[in-house]
Amino acid sequence: MMDSHKQLFFLSFLPLLLLLLSGHMGLQLTEAHLQRHEMNYPPKMLLVFGDSYVDTGNTRIDQAGSWKNPYGVTFPGKPAGRFSDGRVLTDFIAKYLGIKSPVPYKFRKLMLKQLKSGMNFAYGGTGVFDTSSKNPNMTIQIDFLKQLIKEHVYTTSDLNNSVAYVSVAGNDYNFYLATNGSIEGFPSFIASVVNQTVTNLLHIQRLGVRKIVVGGLQPLGCLPSSTALSSFQQCNSTFNDLIGLHNKLLNQAVTKLNQKSKDNSTFIVLDLFDTFMSVLNHPSTNNIKDPLKPCCVGLSSQDFCGSVDERNVKQYKVCDSPKSAFFWDLLHPTQAGWHAVYNKLQTTTSALRRLRY
Repeated sequence: MMDSHKQLFFLSFLPLLLLLLSGHMGLQLTEAHLQRHEMNYPPKMLLVFGDSYVDTGNTRIDQAGSWKNPYGVTFPGKPAGRFSDGRVLTDFIAKYLGIKSPVPYKFRKLMLKQLKSGMNFAYGGTGVFDTSSKNPNMTIQIDFLKQLIKEHVYTTSDLNNSVAYVSVAGNDYNFYLATNGSIEGFPSFIASVVNQTVTNLLHIQRLGVRKIVVGGLQPLGCLPSSTALSSFQQCNSTFNDLIGLHNKLLNQAVTKLNQKSKDNSTFIVLDLFDTFMSVLNHPSTNNIKDPLKPCCVGLSSQDFCGSVDERNVKQYKVCDSPKSAFFWDLLHPTQAGWHAVYNKLQTTTSALRRLRY
């Protein structure tokens, strides 16, 4: 027992002690109620896992797309590893959180000062399972973070003050169809993709991240790769219905995760399906003139955005104004498209607000 003088002395310094513990001294908070208190403030780090919708430079320079002209023509003015003419979803989420876009994992040793904003582990073409891409799937991406924790690049306190964003944009399904997967078997494959996604979310949670966001699947039937057959005039409703099953199962699974969560973790679904559809159905609201037509296309069916022939002559064409197009190429939005999606997410859902508090 403390005597009364010592007790008064201790109590008088308790507010100062709590202030020092709250992170100003870089000390790790171990008590659950203090950890909860931390997340009343905007997170300090963003950790990103997934595919080309969020990749900001991990994909190799010798691979098609993100490092080739005309990618990056709007921002930063040259190819910089983003699958767009400019910024992608990662950049807008980071902006919302008030932090710099996280460093691509590939450049972690070259950008040491920026590691405090988090890290981007996403690679174009990947899925929760292996796809035709040789890039690391999501399980391997999470293993990269585990290794960084072992190397003390990030601490438990860092992870407690971070948000993870998980992007599953459809590469598993593209690979399933490309390898002669049947339409009859599609629903059970969708269930397996969602189950693996949940496994990945739990892996991230166990590393200490307490706010984990997963993107719902966008309307794949509205991507230019699906609408090309109709000269970019209408979405493929059959494909979109199957995507609806994915999103239904994902929402159900995330609801269960939140019900079972015992350590104040929060799982959030970002509704990209309805957000994309809202923008595509009301393009003029966002100054978009061509909602389904891609800005950058190959000159023939064998070519694509960024193609060149053996003499290095470009085999693609770019629209006059990427700012007025929603899609950049056959799969990815323009910076203007992502900006419209971001604006819609801010005004129509609570998901983004839940990232901050």
